[in-house]
Amino acid sequence: MKNKNFDTGNDPLQQETDTIIRYGIGIHKIPGAGFLEIVYKDAFEYELKKNSTGYNREKAYKIQYKDIVLPHPFHADVVVQERIILEIKAKEGGIAEEAPAQTINYLKCSGCKVGLILNFGKMNLQIRRVVL
Repeated sequence: MKNKNFDTGNDPLQQETDTIIRYGIGIHKIPGAGFLEIVYKDAFEYELKKNSTGYNREKAYKIQYKDIVLPHPFHADVVVQERIILEIKAKEGGIAEEAPAQTINYLKCSGCKVGLILNFGKMNLQIRRVVL
């Protein structure tokens, strides 16, 4: 697992994640911190549509457990281009310690290799990149 900040250079899908992060920075500047996650998800949907970027919002993934599929799927906040899991948070306390581990589980379940956790709950946008 690699958790990296915005200024890294050799991650998979670097260009795509940098673009998503730029959208996040722009979104954070307009409404600012303190709204519910749904506001930031709506803003991301606007940016992705406006820029003709393929995405799925609240995409459901089945969870395999032994020889069954569990009845309750997990829902990724946003899946960008079927390759990047985007988890949007609005936590005053920052990105929770367990968030990267949770994102790794999402990556395994979805088949995606890169995840971004963006937290809009603080005065500065918090960013974590997770690579499987």
